[in-house]
Amino acid sequence: MTFTAPRRALLGAGLATLAAPRPASAQGSFAGRTITLVVPSPAGGGTDFSARLVADSFGRALGTTMVVENRPGGNDVVGLLSVLRAPADGTTLLCGYCATMTARAAIGGLGDIVPTRDFQAVGQITDTPQLFVTHPTVPATTLQEFIALAKQRPGEMTYASAGIGSMHHMGTEYLKHRAGIDLLHVPYRGTGETIRDLIAGRIQFYMNSPPPLTPLVREGKLRALCVSSDTRHPGLPEIPSAAEQGMPNLGLNVWFSVFAPRGVPAPVVRLLSEKLNEVLADQGIRDRAFAAGALVSPSTSEALADRVARETESWTRIARMAGITAS
Repeated sequence: MTFTAPRRALLGAGLATLAAPRPASAQGSFAGRTITLVVPSPAGGGTDFSARLVADSFGRALGTTMVVENRPGGNDVVGLLSVLRAPADGTTLLCGYCATMTARAAIGGLGDIVPTRDFQAVGQITDTPQLFVTHPTVPATTLQEFIALAKQRPGEMTYASAGIGSMHHMGTEYLKHRAGIDLLHVPYRGTGETIRDLIAGRIQFYMNSPPPLTPLVREGKLRALCVSSDTRHPGLPEIPSAAEQGMPNLGLNVWFSVFAPRGVPAPVVRLLSEKLNEVLADQGIRDRAFAAGALVSPSTSEALADRVARETESWTRIARMAGITAS
């Protein structure tokens, strides 16, 4: 899938922007201008949670209103293109999911979009280990038991993802490579329908950020095997780490961040970054995230840009090693 025509349109729009006078927002003022924070996936997932966690306070900090708009489709490409086609004045922003901005880009799953080129990092919202879960009928209560079971039934057990190049897909493929197991990939369009099939027992294994899964684990509808980090999650201390389960250094944290389209003036990006970090310093925001299993982790725009570049390179190497492609 390519997007050559939209790219030409974007380039044309970019030239027009350069030739036009700077709007008021380019001078750092958003007064009277509603800001749209685009979520390129359906409601109910981690990206949606992160966007709604900050949107109201972020808007107030900027002296305006911020609305969250879900624009799913095309493995997040629909939402990304909607941001890139908007005026580069800071009034249309992206809530970006780590897999979309790094892993999916690494396997060529975004068509002509190159996140490191087409977006500017504003700041990180959360950075959280993934939670590995199974349906309660799966006869495994630990990651090692699940791996042993999968080795007994190669290619029979299923795992879900929110599409090719998602962290659920890339992370599970990497786990398969590390553990020497074969699981059948069942891609979905979003977290909501994935979880419905997981609860119904049609899917055996799934990994995702804690917010959409933690309530279901606590209700006994899903069973947690471990978190993906080397240490236990401070909000889920009863769940062992992957390192405790014999799988150290997985490095599968999930993060969500705010991005602006390329062309937004540097002073506006700085203002957005400063105000986002002010919002994330609020204890109420941190408590809401923590209660859902997410960990607030602010960053500078420079640190986020460096992380995107670094993780894109890392996922490119992993994809080659594990034979992961966008097809």
